[in-house]
Amino acid sequence: MKAADTASAAPALWQLLQATAQGVAAVRQGQSATRIIAEVRTDLRPGVQALLYQSLRYLGRATALRAQLARRAPPPAADALLCTALALAWHEDLAPYAPHTLVNQAVEAAKRHRATQAQASFLNACLRRFLRERDALVAQTEADPVAHWNHPSWWVAQLQKDHPEHWQAILQANQQAAPMTLRVNTRRVTREALQARWAQAGLPSQPVGEHGLVLAAPRAVHDIPGFDEGLCSVQDAAAQRAAPLLASGLKTSPEGRAWRLLDACAAPGGKTAHLLELLDAEVVALDVDAERCRRIGETLARLHLQADIRCADAGQPGTWWDGRLFDGILLDAPCTASGIVRRHPDVRWLRRASDVGQLAAQQARLLSALWPLLQPGGVLLYCTCSVFKQEGQAQAQAFLAHNTGAILREAPGHLMPALTDNRSRDQDGFYYALLEKSGP
Repeated sequence: MKAADTASAAPALWQLLQATAQGVAAVRQGQSATRIIAEVRTDLRPGVQALLYQSLRYLGRATALRAQLARRAPPPAADALLCTALALAWHEDLAPYAPHTLVNQAVEAAKRHRATQAQASFLNACLRRFLRERDALVAQTEADPVAHWNHPSWWVAQLQKDHPEHWQAILQANQQAAPMTLRVNTRRVTREALQARWAQAGLPSQPVGEHGLVLAAPRAVHDIPGFDEGLCSVQDAAAQRAAPLLASGLKTSPEGRAWRLLDACAAPGGKTAHLLELLDAEVVALDVDAERCRRIGETLARLHLQADIRCADAGQPGTWWDGRLFDGILLDAPCTASGIVRRHPDVRWLRRASDVGQLAAQQARLLSALWPLLQPGGVLLYCTCSVFKQEGQAQAQAFLAHNTGAILREAPGHLMPALTDNRSRDQDGFYYALLEKSGP
């Protein structure tokens, strides 16, 4: 085979499994799947992303099955490969390839990598036994809540406490791949016109929310008509509610000047852009990380929008604030991301129970630091992409209890990740509280 033919040939499944297992091992060591995938060889990347996400969605089941097959876990690289194969093959209806093919190729992957060569025979024995006894082994793991729900036990317990009527539906929704939802830049095009343009290009979609369209099937962003022109942006339906909610709380437009708004944790710039698409406003966009600030700039440039981008800690106004009060503040605070697990399945395995309290303390610090920067009569929209009440309802209630000048305006509160076949109602998990500052 010529070199050119080799370069264009589709990668072998064993190569994809090898890279996927390396990704599973990296997540177990605390690395994010987004960063891992970005470093995968280009020709392998789409296949590895699909297999890695599915492996992470069923890692709880796979780890329990491995414990049935081996009393002691093999070295980390071999264990990751074994669990990857089990996660992909444990349920025949869900398997991306025939289970026998997955097993054969996983063993081949073990033989071809120095870190797993010594355990290739062990992996082969475990996986062959799994194929022979699959139904019995799966049944034995069913009573394990981590295997059944594919979430850490502390996470399951937290949802049972916070949402006793909906915790099962939330966990089930987390196992579904999220849809690809885009926000239409209505400053430049109507939703109906863009939807019609997509339909002509063979991209069916459904309206969602006020400004969104959800595609029937995901597509690379640069293949979506209008994306490179700045006519639309990828943004989940729940996140699209932020800018309209803040805009709805603003009162009579200030005379002689534009609205002065702050997006306090702005990267990658989706909500900043949405504010600018909806309002004639002067927007300050903050983020503590320089690389993430660069991404805000790229987002706004593609959409032909402008904001005052500053690299700073929103919780330390003395380092960046010029003393002029804001009419509106959007605080999309750092959180556990427990509401976007279907979109980022690694999050459940990266978080620890202690993270909830630590992040709640950071959220409280940001609220306390930003509230004095708001005009009397102005509004602050507090939001997190979390379904845990400590980061949502409890956080807002604590703030209201300690700030008598704060009034809770109508807001949706906790939004749950959808479990529905109707994509027009599909959304991630989020929390929203719109707080008004009393005064003249």
